[in-house]
Amino acid sequence: MGCSPCSLNFSGCNSNWGERRVRVDAHQHYWKLERGDYGWISPEMKAIYKDFGPADLLRHLTDNGIDKTIVVQAAPTLRDTEFMLELAASNESIAGIVGWLDLHSPNYLEQFQTFRKHPSFVGFRVMIQEMENADEVLEPEVIEALRHFAGIGFPVDLLMHSSQLPSVLKLLKAVPGLHAVIDHIAKPDIAAGQWQPWAEQMEEIASYPGIYCKLSGMVTEADHRAWQPEQLTPYIRHTLDLFGPERVMFGSDWPVCLLAASYDQVVRTLDEALPKTWGEREKAALFGGNALRFYKLEHLQR
Repeated sequence: MGCSPCSLNFSGCNSNWGERRVRVDAHQHYWKLERGDYGWISPEMKAIYKDFGPADLLRHLTDNGIDKTIVVQAAPTLRDTEFMLELAASNESIAGIVGWLDLHSPNYLEQFQTFRKHPSFVGFRVMIQEMENADEVLEPEVIEALRHFAGIGFPVDLLMHSSQLPSVLKLLKAVPGLHAVIDHIAKPDIAAGQWQPWAEQMEEIASYPGIYCKLSGMVTEADHRAWQPEQLTPYIRHTLDLFGPERVMFGSDWPVCLLAASYDQVVRTLDEALPKTWGEREKAALFGGNALRFYKLEHLQR
């Protein structure tokens, strides 16, 4: 049996940690350019301006011992979510789909109920990053919708730039029970060496016990051509200190990561930055257990 979904105390877990645990990449994408709703992917992005599907990722998963992945929406459209759910139905490597809902629509609950009929629909993402004014996430209809999802404990991904963290903090105060994960450690400007106010704002975010953080998307916030692993280490360590080993998840952000690094480099850089005091329990939680608990997929661990 796996750990209780509500337990954050490793010492209280009765799992047999001598057994191999399911390893999960908690954040990656698939897309088909001909679908036409990926406006952010341009021909100048040569490394990723092409189609990516499960067959393209399989070798990288095998090489790194990754069993399952969480596929996250790459376009803020209902069609993109439908596309991913179709992929999940025919690919065992996909543990779950994080889709998109139009929270400004009076029909958002109908959208939710339609997607929820699919067992692989495990969450949705709020695209704060794409908002002209990040305070749009505080509009009454959005707050009402997120309070509904907080009430039922449904998982929510939050995507933002670090400059938008003040709005995210206001959101968490308005919806303190939100069961959410911060994508890409909130995208600090690693290339410029940004530390504050990101570090303090993340500390406040971590004070909300229902909020997790994905250690993902860091290489593309660094200098794409000249980043070094040691530049990421302080950001990784600070995030681990704040959220602890029980509220962090590994995510490759593949294939977006290919703009700056290979899948293997992303995995290796995170693994080598982990505290020397971390043992197999902490690593198993980071590389799978926490994602399965957050997205309510604990049955895959048994």
